[in-house]
Amino acid sequence: MELSNLILSEVLTRAGCLEETDFAGHRASEMRAVSLGITWLLLGALAVASGNVSGAQAFDVLIRNGTIVDGTGGQPFRGDVGIAGDRIAAIGDLHSASARTVVDARGLTISPGFINSFSWGTVSLLQDPRAQSDVRQGVTLEILSEGSSPGPLTEDMRRNSAKEFGFPGSQVPWTTLGEYLDFLQAKGTSVNFTSYVGATTVRQYVLGGASRAPTAQELERMAALVERAMQQGAVGVSSALIYVPGSYASTDELVALARAAGKYGGTYTSHIRSEGNKLLEAIDEFITILRRSGAPGELNHLKAAGMNNWGKIDAAIARLEKARATGAHLNANMYTFDAGATSLTACVPRWVQQGGLAVWRQRLQDPDVRPRLVAEMREDSDQWENLLRLSGPDGVTPLSFENPKFAAYAGRSIAAIAVERHSSPEETVLDLLAEDGGAIFSAYHFISENNIRKEVRLPWLSFGSDADTGPEGEFPRSFPHPRAYGNFARVVGDFVREEKIISLPEAVHRLAYLPAEIHHLRDRGLLKVGYFADIAVFDADRVASEATYEHPRQYASGMRYVLVNGVMVLRDGEHTGATPGRIVRGPGWHKH
Repeated sequence: MELSNLILSEVLTRAGCLEETDFAGHRASEMRAVSLGITWLLLGALAVASGNVSGAQAFDVLIRNGTIVDGTGGQPFRGDVGIAGDRIAAIGDLHSASARTVVDARGLTISPGFINSFSWGTVSLLQDPRAQSDVRQGVTLEILSEGSSPGPLTEDMRRNSAKEFGFPGSQVPWTTLGEYLDFLQAKGTSVNFTSYVGATTVRQYVLGGASRAPTAQELERMAALVERAMQQGAVGVSSALIYVPGSYASTDELVALARAAGKYGGTYTSHIRSEGNKLLEAIDEFITILRRSGAPGELNHLKAAGMNNWGKIDAAIARLEKARATGAHLNANMYTFDAGATSLTACVPRWVQQGGLAVWRQRLQDPDVRPRLVAEMREDSDQWENLLRLSGPDGVTPLSFENPKFAAYAGRSIAAIAVERHSSPEETVLDLLAEDGGAIFSAYHFISENNIRKEVRLPWLSFGSDADTGPEGEFPRSFPHPRAYGNFARVVGDFVREEKIISLPEAVHRLAYLPAEIHHLRDRGLLKVGYFADIAVFDADRVASEATYEHPRQYASGMRYVLVNGVMVLRDGEHTGATPGRIVRGPGWHKH
């Protein structure tokens, strides 16, 4: 009875945390479901304690006869998983158990659901809550926002964000990051989600687009905004340092914001100041920010961009591993394709981008400005990340346009478009930006496949798509990046099964538990009694990325079942339409 009492105490403790952490404000019916789940969890735990896991238990969902890869990195084993409510209630030999829903996983792998370490689902989850491009790869949780986040917003920022978030002619119906998270949960999603607060967004809130350092009082306001977002559930603060106005931030400014997040257990994550010519110096700055702030950190989409910089990857990894060995709490994430993606504005010097898109589009057409721009775009520079030079005109591919007259250019290289327009690549970039009306999302082929494989071997590196969640019926004139549809499937299909670079247990650990551990996400990332039932069931012999640059909107193959909080969102390879996703709040959250 003493062990049973200990288990009961643990379950009741979890129940308190459950109400405090994940269910604040939910309807009474949802709370009753939680209570039922806790009851089943208690029964399952007592059964495990008594050694009677094969007794005549009844679960809501029972996954039978699979090969369990539990996320710890340990060896796979044959077994069953019993789910009660939204939690895992039992793991082991459950051959005598029954359930309302039984999944036969014979010949299949059962693993924790994958966590997308860096997702741009902030807008796409509002457009299409099913998140099919990720769900069909086994993803059950999205970590949102880099540099820019959906809050906090001033009134001007709310109006300026309206079109992006699907509220044209109005303003977004939230002001803070916490209100955005609540809005998204109320709307419903098929995946769980959490978010960083953007260092760029905080800067814009206080300084607008000004290219100057904040005063001491302004920096205090910025840090206070980060702290407030942490209290609302953010997992940390994130910077993006090659883009205006985020690039205006000094090391000191970033240290102050990282320190504010770190006070609440938050992580500092960054698209560092250079991934090309100044890669090593940018990594040094990243490490300095962590050491001075005391915050843990994650480097977003680790890479060496541009053929002339590919040889720096070994030194970059060595720097990061030395920092880890000497006390810095840092990790990194990566995507598994050889092209990055961002706006076409990354081909244009930063100085011309001041004042917002509408203002600087006019500068692009100024005959006194244009020659200087073209000259700078043709030169290597250590002062800004010239992606046109790093990729070459053949390696830059616009993927989406606002102006329908450019629709035929989507998916073609700048080099090819320039030939058709009887123009130089530089003039073509400037003309497209001036005439289109948008930032023109584009792919940049500047990553070495050999370097990708070196990074895949790193045990402290997780995986993030750096992409949206593949909404259907949206962006009819656009090509998405194939990493939105194949980033995680490529880990299992290419790097585990085909190339045997890493084992399946290691891959699952780094796809699931490692990002949960980095971001202090409670009860996620493992197949473990008491943890949330975020589960992927897949055919490890058939998982594969089907997406290509020419045909990117192709779902991955091999994923059979996906459960989010105990609810089936993928059944027999088809989406069920269910939207059981929830906010997973960061370590600084407290109920107000």
